Amino acid sequence: ASPHTGRLALYLLGLRATCPTPRPHRSLVTWLKYYLEEDWTGSWRHGHPLTSYYQYGLGVLALCAHHKRVREEVIRRLLTAQHQGRLGHSGNAVDTEAVVALAFICLERRRLVGTKLAAELREAAHRASRSLAVVQGPNGIVGNIYSTPWALQVFRATGVCQMEPVFDQAMITLVENLDAFSTAATMAQVLPVLHGRSYLDIASMHCQEEPGRSQGQWDWGQCWCHQRGGWVSPVLWWLLTDTLTPLDMEPLAEVLGNKTVQLVVECPLPWCYELRLYDRSVPVPAAASLLDVLQVAAALEPHDFKFHIQDTPQGPFLTQVLGLEARQEKRNYWQLLTAPNIPLQMGIADYRPQDRETLILRLSEW
Repeated sequence: ASPHTGRLALYLLGLRATCPTPRPHRSLVTWLKYYLEEDWTGSWRHGHPLTSYYQYGLGVLALCAHHKRVREEVIRRLLTAQHQGRLGHSGNAVDTEAVVALAFICLERRRLVGTKLAAELREAAHRASRSLAVVQGPNGIVGNIYSTPWALQVFRATGVCQMEPVFDQAMITLVENLDAFSTAATMAQVLPVLHGRSYLDIASMHCQEEPGRSQGQWDWGQCWCHQRGGWVSPVLWWLLTDTLTPLDMEPLAEVLGNKTVQLVVECPLPWCYELRLYDRSVPVPAAASLLDVLQVAAALEPHDFKFHIQDTPQGPFLTQVLGLEARQEKRNYWQLLTAPNIPLQMGIADYRPQDRETLILRLSEW
C-alpha cells in the first residue's frame, strides 16, 4: 500500500494552524518523516515517489511548518524533479510546482538548510513563480480552477508586485468561481488566499497570545507588498471588501428535465488497438454531473462501459476506464475534455455538462 504522505501532511498543516501543545503531534511528525522515506524507497526503481511529487512536496512543507529539518537528499529529489520537468501534467503540474515552491521558500526562510542550498531553493522558487505566470490562461486560471489558489500562494510568497496583472486576474477569476470549492480540502486551499495569506504563514505564526491579538491570527486585507510598500492593488481591496461580503443567497432553483451527453473514450497511446474505444449518447437528468453520466453509461445495456474511481480529499478521481488503468509509475492519467479539445477545469463530481455536449475521456501521458 502507498504511504499516506499527503493526507498526514495536510493534517499536520491544519494542526499547526491551531497552535497545538507539542505533545500530541510529536509522534505524527515522526511518522511523516518515516512516510517520506517509505514513499521514495517503495518506488526507487522508477526514480520518483510511490505516491506523487505533490504529496512528497506537501510532506516537506508540513515538516518545515513544524520547524523540523529535512535531509538534504530529500530536498534534492524535489530540486532535481523540478529542473527536469518531472512534476506532473496540466493542472496537476501547476499545483505540484506550487507546493514544491512553497516548501522551498519555507525551508529557506526558516533557515532549516545551509547557505548554499538556501540560495538554490530561493532561485528554484522564483523560477517556479515565473513559469506559473506564463501558463496562466486568458480567463485568469492557472492550470485549472483548483490549482489556481496554489499558484496565488506562490505569487504572494515571491513578490506580488512583480506580477500584479497576473495576480489580480487570477484573484478575480477565483472569486467568480468559489462555488467550485465545495469540499473541505478544496476550501482549505482557497481560504488562505482569500485572507491574503499562504501556507507559509502557518510556519511563522506566533501562537502565544500578545497584547491586542495573537500574531497567528489571520485577518482580512493583509496583502502587503514588501518590495515598494503599500497595497498590492485596488482590485484586491475591492475583492475583500465588496465581493467577499456575506450575502443572503437565494437557494439555487432545481433544474428539471433531461439532457443527452455524448460520451467518448479515447486512447491515442501506441499500445492501444484503436483510438476511439467508446462513443455513445447517454440520456441523463438535466442537473447530472459528469460522474452521474458515467454511472448511467455503466448501467446501459449491453453493459460495455465500466469505470473505477478513487476517493480523495478533493473528491472522486477517475482511475480506470474500460479496463485501462491510469498509473503514476506509468506516467499516464485520464484527461477530461469537452469537444473539440478543451480540458475541463473541474472534477468529475463537480462538472455539469450541457445538453448535447460531447465529453471525452482520454488516456494521456505526461
